[in-house]
Amino acid sequence: MAVKFDKTGGPEVLELREVEVGEPGPGELRMRVDAFGVNRGEIMFRQGEYFYPPALPGSGLGYEAAGEVEAIGPDVTGFAVGDAVSTVPGFLQSEYGSYGDHAIVPASATVHHPTGISPVTAAAVWMSYLTAYGGLAEDGHTRPGDHVLITAATGGVGLAAIQTARHIGAIPIATTRTAKKRQRLLDAGAAHVIVTDDEDLPARIHEITGGTGVRTALDPIAGPGVNTLAQGIAQGGHLIVYGALDTTPTPLPNARLFPALSTRTSTLTEITWDPDRLRRGVAFVNAGLATGSFTPVIDKVFDMSDIVEAHGYMESNAQVGKIVVSVQH
Repeated sequence: MAVKFDKTGGPEVLELREVEVGEPGPGELRMRVDAFGVNRGEIMFRQGEYFYPPALPGSGLGYEAAGEVEAIGPDVTGFAVGDAVSTVPGFLQSEYGSYGDHAIVPASATVHHPTGISPVTAAAVWMSYLTAYGGLAEDGHTRPGDHVLITAATGGVGLAAIQTARHIGAIPIATTRTAKKRQRLLDAGAAHVIVTDDEDLPARIHEITGGTGVRTALDPIAGPGVNTLAQGIAQGGHLIVYGALDTTPTPLPNARLFPALSTRTSTLTEITWDPDRLRRGVAFVNAGLATGSFTPVIDKVFDMSDIVEAHGYMESNAQVGKIVVSVQH
């Protein structure tokens, strides 16, 4: 069984279908999928708003799967049948997909995870934590003791970024639009929470940091709001934009004042398509999982037969944490 769709649109276009998975080809694995994560990029892919189009009709989708290796294709090394593995977003959804009870996946986008982690937990790890790693840890800019601003912090990446900042020794400041999510973010490890509907963001940042501003701001929103973020970033700090929840044009932040900050985009594929960066990222995340520094926050688990409801729930923005789909065999 696999989730497919023939046209772009709302969650209702998704259908569960019987498919023949087949045998893995060169560089591929076949895995039994026990759980898979639901991500914002998959919503946009289904809607036809992602940065590449689905292969219609009959497109699959999905980046994250957790389960066991069932078969190994030619020229694949480092894996054995029965290995507990997860996929990372290192492929195109128009070519491969994780939404199913079995899947053919590239070995280059498959990683081992620590023993003792459940498939549901493993399916909540890689998209979120590798994105946070790429934004906060890969270049070494964020240091122990630095203040880090994490916007839209109630999503999977935001919560992973809070834990990643703590793992580095930095001080995470989380933002949320509504006060009802404040305590959830504090419970998740945020040192401070700013409710942007009620508080002046730059003023609160400067209050928290003693007037210096944050060294790093990690933002999935983009759009004109980056000008507001720039007002809270320290001299020599970084603004890292890793998403585009606001689809309006994103200006060079506060450019007329020529702030002494660096602005860059960060994409997960910078990590997952580069073998050396992926190796470092996997080592970093697995170390955090093994020591307990990283504990994925899972908001809700759906059955695969309820995939339409799972996508609808993601679009509601009601979740705090990761949405995972469990696969029954």
